[in-house]
This record gives sequence, structure tokens and C-alpha cells, in this order.
Amino acid sequence: MPSQNEIAKHFRTLHNPSDPLILTNIYDASTASLIASLPTTRALATASFAVAATLGVDDEALTKTQNLSTLKTIISAAHRVNPSLPVTVDLQDGYGDDLAATIKEAIELGAVGCNLEDMDNTTGKLRPLDEAVARVRTVVEAAREAGCPDFSLNARTDVLFQEGKTLEDAVQRGRAFLEAGAWTVFVWGGPGGRGVSREEVQVLVKEFGGMVNVKMNLREGFLGVKEIRELGVARVSLGPELWKVAMKAVKEQAELLLA
Repeated sequence: MPSQNEIAKHFRTLHNPSDPLILTNIYDASTASLIASLPTTRALATASFAVAATLGVDDEALTKTQNLSTLKTIISAAHRVNPSLPVTVDLQDGYGDDLAATIKEAIELGAVGCNLEDMDNTTGKLRPLDEAVARVRTVVEAAREAGCPDFSLNARTDVLFQEGKTLEDAVQRGRAFLEAGAWTVFVWGGPGGRGVSREEVQVLVKEFGGMVNVKMNLREGFLGVKEIRELGVARVSLGPELWKVAMKAVKEQAELLLA
């Protein structure tokens, strides 16, 4: 049985721009067990939006306690199927000032990576660059102290859809995050449908040496797995897309039964 940091090291190697890691984000014990049982699954990732939805709250209202409690259930379920399967957790904005403690709690539960946003969800504002970079360093140091120095931070920036901000601002933040110890950078296009274009992804891949996370949408008009693979990103995630597919199927079946 490999140690947690050995699993973390393996998880890092899966981020390969020539063969990107595809993460079919999960949100509860049942999806964790199901996806972990697939022979082609290389790692698991949680999606905070979907986790929150299963608990009946909005994404912004999901608490650290709720998120980590769900993480515990997910890792337990996944590791019953495959004890060495890497699991990374969506920690949203890190839940306040005690970020180091949050990282150590996630690692204690078995996580080998996390997402961290540069938004402050309590204020609804983007954190200043120096503050956001300092929080990246906090994650790296906390993971080292917790005995998991190869913990993978996927640093998300929401700068692209802020008023007056451009792709250059995203590049500046991404470079700073990588220099501070982040493993990959996730440039989010925002909730309003702005998205990140193929051309913008190509710029990010060049600027970040391929260590880019792209969110894939399971809808018409968006790039598929094959197309995203060709862009040279290291990692592809689905966020709450599988949850949306599942809820659509449940609704359709219920409507048929109740008609």
C-alpha cells in the first residue's frame, strides 16, 4: 500500500500535456464508488457546486464542515474500491484566514490535491494578487508540514470575468501562482457564459508550459475531449456537469412515471 505522499507524487505525474488527466468530478459516495470502479479512472476530483446541491444549499453557502464531511465520505467510498486512487478536493476559496488548518484537515482525510479560488467569497471580491499568491504559498507550506509535500494545488483565478480585466491579467496571476508552488492553473470563464475560448486556452498553454486545467462543458457548441486533448492542457475537469446530467435523467424519468 503506497503512502499518501507516494499517491500524491503519482497524481502529479498524471498531469501530462501530451496525455491530459480527465477528471469526471464526483459529489457523493455513490458517484465516488461508481467512478472509482471504472478501469480507465486515473483519479477523482470533487465539485463543490454539486456537493452543495446534494446537501440542498447554494455553492456559496457550502461550509467547510459540510465540504470536508462529504470529502470524508467520498474518500472512504472510493478507497474501498481502490485504496491507491488519488482524490483531489474543491476547497472553494479556502474558507477564511485559517487556510493552513483547512489544508491539513483535507490531507488528514486523504486528499492529495485541491482547488483554491482567488475570490474572497465573504466579500464577493477578487483578492489582490499579492494576497492570492501568499495563500498559494500557505497551501504549499501546510502540505509540507502535514507530510504531503507533493500535494497538488490547482490554483483557480476568476480574474478573467472581472470588469476591465483581460487575458493578460490571467496570465500574470497564473505565472505568479505557478512560481509560488501551484501545480496547475485553472482560468475560469465565469458564471455568465463568458467562457474561455480555444485561442485563449492556446495562449495559456504556451504561457504556463501546458500546466493548465480546462473545464469541459457537456453541451453542444463546446469543445469535446478529443479537441481539448489537442490543445496541450495537462488537466480536464467537468465541474458539476455529471451532476447536471444525472439530475436531468432523474427529472425525465420522474416526469414519465408521474404523467
